[in-house]
Amino acid sequence: MADFKVKFAPVGEKEVTRAIVEGFANEFNEYISSDVIVVGAGPSGLVAAKDIAKQKYKVLLVERMNYLGGGFWIGGYLMNKVTVREPGNQVLDEIEVPYEEVQKGLFVADGPYACSKLIAMTCEAGAKIRNMTMFDDLVIRENGRVAGIVINWTPIANMPKEITCLDPIAIESKLVIDATGHDAYCVSRLAQQGLFKKLPGHGSMWVEKSEDALVEYTGEVHPGLIACGMSVNSVFGLPRMGPTFGGMLLSGKKAAQVAIDILQKQEQARA
Repeated sequence: MADFKVKFAPVGEKEVTRAIVEGFANEFNEYISSDVIVVGAGPSGLVAAKDIAKQKYKVLLVERMNYLGGGFWIGGYLMNKVTVREPGNQVLDEIEVPYEEVQKGLFVADGPYACSKLIAMTCEAGAKIRNMTMFDDLVIRENGRVAGIVINWTPIANMPKEITCLDPIAIESKLVIDATGHDAYCVSRLAQQGLFKKLPGHGSMWVEKSEDALVEYTGEVHPGLIACGMSVNSVFGLPRMGPTFGGMLLSGKKAAQVAIDILQKQEQARA
């Protein structure tokens, strides 16, 4: 290694800072208005964002944490292995993740590898990501249709109340997808405003029933708002599925197809 010499470009601190600030500002400005905003970057949100962006729609993925993937990275009980029941393995094939069939119809894959591949393919499809950005409210038009979300920096939620007077901002979209997991933040906000029934919350774990029901109930729950992933279970009182992810992946794919169909109908109506 003695002859390993490197000469980096003569770039200083201010140039590095300027590149970050300008790049962030330009992209943020471009995505103040999107075709679809996906709230929650767990496995279902990532799949939905990926599939919609692949169809050349403008997709912004909003995540309150400083990482992506939700429980898909850590798997069950922090053991970094994820299970997928058939036919959910089709999504693993699609993102080129190897897996082992441990019994007929049950597959196990490496969580960090599967999650990182899904994140990479979502970015490659063209979706843009806002980390450390929390959902605060919905933008709703006079016809009751959801037309965007209100956002703020995630750290605001952890500040002392007397100094949290930092007004949020709004970003607009043609559709919003609630992929916020058990909390179903977007649909819950509708319920708080009397625009949706009270959410029963998810039921107890029942793997065999939950995944079929999750995919079946994935769809538009209010004009302009689609529910996918564990938010669906909380909205309709479905059982939870635990550390198996086939239903989550296929719920994301169904949500994407529902969104694409709605966008295409909107385009036809304007034509």
